[in-house]
Amino acid sequence: MTVTVAVATYFSAPYIIETLESIYNQTYQDIAVVISDDCSTDETINLITDWAAQEKNQQRFVRIEVITVPKNTGVSANCNRCVAAAPSDWMKFIAGDDILLSNCIEDNVNFIKQNPQAKVIFSQVRLYQDYFVESNYIKTIPQHFPDNLMHASLTAHDQYQLLLVSDRINNTPSYIFNKQSVLKVGGFDESNRLIEDYPMWLKLTSSGERLYYFHKETVGYRIHQNATNNVGDAVLFKPSVFNSYKIRKQVAHPHLPFEIVKSEQFVYGISKIFQSLGWNKQHKIYTPLYRIACFYLNPFHYIFAFKKRLPNNKTNLFYS
Repeated sequence: MTVTVAVATYFSAPYIIETLESIYNQTYQDIAVVISDDCSTDETINLITDWAAQEKNQQRFVRIEVITVPKNTGVSANCNRCVAAAPSDWMKFIAGDDILLSNCIEDNVNFIKQNPQAKVIFSQVRLYQDYFVESNYIKTIPQHFPDNLMHASLTAHDQYQLLLVSDRINNTPSYIFNKQSVLKVGGFDESNRLIEDYPMWLKLTSSGERLYYFHKETVGYRIHQNATNNVGDAVLFKPSVFNSYKIRKQVAHPHLPFEIVKSEQFVYGISKIFQSLGWNKQHKIYTPLYRIACFYLNPFHYIFAFKKRLPNNKTNLFYS
């Protein structure tokens, strides 16, 4: 069974060779590689082209394809280009600054063979600070076998409802999928240029596609200062919360109870105020003030708490 490893790059020059070599070093042999760059203007494309032309890499892989575009299109469109170019049914995405652990594809293929009904599969991710060396290892996520979203007792519809409440998947870099499952829901939403994964989880689960999980480390994720959302622990909230809110307003809010939507709108408004005042930082005054404003002064939080206690909501996943 051929598996396509798709590498989505954008200004990945400092890291891309390490990413590509992690694919080369897979214990699994039947691999095709698709690399799609979203109009980087650093050395990313030159590095990719040189690597792809090397004889050892040409001999190692079933196929290597490099895709470039004349203008930046966003991560969702970049992912769609990878899907369209993949020569196999099964695909594994990896960002141009992360790595596959050597056993990644082999472990996933073994799970696929043992679970033929699974079409979208997650596993564990090892987090590192800046470099993939043991001294920079931070932690593995999830640390324990998931007991919420990917618990065996939950159906695809259950997962869909839980995902509407919040995007609770923090091990996204690990996922592998059958591309037909993505194509049947229309691919990645290119109107969302910066966030491709959360809308896809909603599309998949709402279509009846259950998300599966096995408890083994398969991917290394790099936390570094060049990543747009890696701002450290010195802030109350990351800038990405504003983009995430816009996505949730589009894909989740129409399907949620009004008090959940209004509560999110309230917190979003408070966050905008703190950001505009320059108060988005961990501080002896700003930190408790932000919590008080978002939680204790949020009237919709109390409506939610009341409705959660109603007998007819005991089994409603929106209030779980």
